[in-house]
Amino acid sequence: MTGAPLVITGRKIRFALIGCGRISASHFDALAAHPEDAELVGVADIDPAALRRATEATHAPGFDSLTSLLDGTEADVVILATPSGLHAPQAMEAVRAGRHVMSEKPMATRWEDGKAMVALFEGLDRRLFVVKQNRNNPTLQLLKRAVVEQRFGRIFLVTVNVFWSRPQAYYDNAPWRGTWALDGGAFMNQASHYVDMLDWLIGPVESVQAYTGTLARRIEAEDTGVLALRWRQGTLGSLNVTMLAYPKNLEGSVTILGEKGTARVGGVAVNRIEHWDFASAHPMDKEVERASYETISVYGRGHQRYYRNVIDTLRGMATPDTDGREGLRSLEILIATYLSARDGRRVTLPLE
Repeated sequence: MTGAPLVITGRKIRFALIGCGRISASHFDALAAHPEDAELVGVADIDPAALRRATEATHAPGFDSLTSLLDGTEADVVILATPSGLHAPQAMEAVRAGRHVMSEKPMATRWEDGKAMVALFEGLDRRLFVVKQNRNNPTLQLLKRAVVEQRFGRIFLVTVNVFWSRPQAYYDNAPWRGTWALDGGAFMNQASHYVDMLDWLIGPVESVQAYTGTLARRIEAEDTGVLALRWRQGTLGSLNVTMLAYPKNLEGSVTILGEKGTARVGGVAVNRIEHWDFASAHPMDKEVERASYETISVYGRGHQRYYRNVIDTLRGMATPDTDGREGLRSLEILIATYLSARDGRRVTLPLE
């Protein structure tokens, strides 16, 4: 194996970000929350206006490409906040330059690309982090604990809803949005974190059956879709997604029904515990009210805690919450979803 040691001590960890669009502010805020351990040493974007806004907000040097960012900084970690279809080639360019990479969701839009990314990073002894900040929502942390401690007993049914609004102007403002080459549709982009919950909360998926439609938006990929699932332990469930909610984002929720408990985490972005009822009491029940929080953002509050884990991992004090292999788990469900919708058939997992 080649490259610098994985453990970084005695100085701040240097981060650089490429892709100064909607999600970049969450990364800037998260980095600013860890001033003793992290610093932003560069930002990059091909859009001069977006780059100017980012440099003015962060006072970090600006670059017009990933190559110039790599050449012009000594960043330890490159953050990919670019269109999803660019993640794989950009991650590979960065790791070949000796950098760790933090990729926004999804890590790739093609199964083969995702596998190639993991193999390359492991071969070069570099970290590939995949952002799954919703796992750090206090509401979902509490729900995860209830599942792990088997408070539901046998889980019978799981329903996940993503009812958001993305007007035509959202897609028109960035021509890559909604394209197969760079973005994917409502499942691959907006619902990616909710697809992650299917595996992270409940367990390995056995098979899926999906329908997708482009019902109202002028885009290549889907603006609406439904996914039926069977988990290996026999649980049944569904994921219902649309970007056509009127007139604004309505709901991002997960409901779990089991033999000994029922819980629903809702709000616009799984930010509020709306139902919590179990056969027996538990000390965690006292945490329900303070776990909920108000938000109008669909991104949640998890980026700061996510960065804490990345920093601790690079310090040699922790293991990654979501690395490349973990990112493959949700990518596999996404690819199976699109295969099912395209071919009109049930797709079993694993894909290989």
